[in-house]
Amino acid sequence: MKKILVIHGPNLNFLGIREKTIYGETSFEALNNLLLKKGMSMGFKVEVFQSNSEGAIIDCLQKAYYDKVDGIIINPGALTHYSYALRDAIASIDIPTVEVHISNIYKRETFRHQSVTAPSCIGQISGFGINSYILGLHALYEILNYHETSKENSDEGKTDKD
Repeated sequence: MKKILVIHGPNLNFLGIREKTIYGETSFEALNNLLLKKGMSMGFKVEVFQSNSEGAIIDCLQKAYYDKVDGIIINPGALTHYSYALRDAIASIDIPTVEVHISNIYKRETFRHQSVTAPSCIGQISGFGINSYILGLHALYEILNYHETSKENSDEGKTDKD
């Protein structure tokens, strides 16, 4: 079973409480339960981490490297727009990472239009509410299965002499 880590950044623990017109009414606990259940149905063991601290998120990313996590979904929250340290941490671990956002960051305040973390990720999904996370799971499913299939196909026909 592949291990997927979901990382929630600052203030996401207040889902269902904060700015419901932007972030919806789904609680943080309900979102995590949905991710665990959906992940299981896709053959993933999903682990969830949330912190309001940039350093703790970086520590979690580095731990994911040593724990041999197969894929990461990250919602960096406001860190998206200015955390070069987080960007560097994502780039350094070489784990397929999908950046997600509940709201469409490109339809909000101008400062939210720039993501410094997205270039270190394999892709970004935003604006689909909590379904952005589910789409992130689907993206990782395709990427991880395609990677396995392409590796198997490239190994076909090889002998021990190759």
